[in-house]
Amino acid sequence: MIPASFEYDRATSVDDALAKVAAGGKILAGGHSLLPLLKLRVASVDRLIDIGGLDELRGTRYLPDGGAEMGPLTTYADVIESTRISWARDAMLQIGDVQVRNRGTVGGSISHADPASDVPAVAIALGYSAVLRSSRGERTVSLDDFFLGPFETAMESDELLVNLKRGPVPEGAGGAYAKLAQPASGYAIVGVAAVVAKTGGTISHIRVGVTGLHEHAFRADTVESALLGSDGSAEAIAAAAAHVNDDAQALSDIHADAAYRAAMGVVYTRRAIETALSRAS
Repeated sequence: MIPASFEYDRATSVDDALAKVAAGGKILAGGHSLLPLLKLRVASVDRLIDIGGLDELRGTRYLPDGGAEMGPLTTYADVIESTRISWARDAMLQIGDVQVRNRGTVGGSISHADPASDVPAVAIALGYSAVLRSSRGERTVSLDDFFLGPFETAMESDELLVNLKRGPVPEGAGGAYAKLAQPASGYAIVGVAAVVAKTGGTISHIRVGVTGLHEHAFRADTVESALLGSDGSAEAIAAAAAHVNDDAQALSDIHADAAYRAAMGVVYTRRAIETALSRAS
């Protein structure tokens, strides 16, 4: 199909993009999420502002304390090539196909907030925050609080995602992403990312990000609370995973009804935690 007509503008700098956004328009990054919606006329825009040429928004920088900053135009392929976290590389390899991974961007996925996107769950588990900038200034929002609904985020209409940043992952922590993929699209029916560390025989750190299950990606606080301080046994993990549906109502759609999704949420939460813990040292 052909999208409805719109104006196209190419930003020459971040400041130029901010000025154009303030005047009204929709940001275009890699385009793999937005353009199909426009072609199907599920969405429409009056003006597209292309930021794809802004190299200042690309790349990953590792900080002395072990934290990291990532430009929103960093592609999935860039992450696969440069990340120091092997399980995050494996997660990126589960996204789409080669063409999608070469063009799709991490910041685009987070800003688009598709309920079945893989990146938000991984980023939540790693403790990332979004740095948002507008003509009014700059603010930082934890991804724990960023996703509000299907394709809805805490980002205001005049704001631009300019950076993603996280603190250090605890020493010796293991991580994993477990996903039940929709066979045709590869999107997550349920996807769970977990980062787990153990100290002195007990779980001392755990973060769990979930996608596909609910109307937006979320941090599974109740799962974390149930497992933190436990011995990390199979029984403790299973009991904690059973809480994944406590604070999030499972979606029902043509791919899976709510009951099935809820059941798979428990299964894949358990698998992600078990795998992450097996990789912890």
